Amino acid sequence: MFMSDFEEIYNEYKQKGAQQSAPIQQQEGKETIIAVRKNDDGDIIAIKTESGRELDYVKALEEAKRGSLAHVDVFQKYGRDILRSEPDGIKSNNLDNLPTF
Repeated sequence: MFMSDFEEIYNEYKQKGAQQSAPIQQQEGKETIIAVRKNDDGDIIAIKTESGRELDYVKALEEAKRGSLAHVDVFQKYGRDILRSEPDGIKSNNLDNLPTF
């Protein structure tokens, strides 16, 4: 294969991904995170949901693990659980890019 073949395949992959991505919809029975609170280091320490609930980071992790929060995942990194946005390719809905409260 030539470099141009790899690039063409990758560009087709990206194009299909853009076509497949749909606007984020409300997930039945789950709350969406609309804002975050960060400490001085820029770490997320709390979240705010669309219903106005403010959850500390540990409570948010617990709710995400139970499936109560929409569009987030919990994964292991640095030997602990980490809350992150679902990897959907949309930067504006990443937790780090949400408004602060």
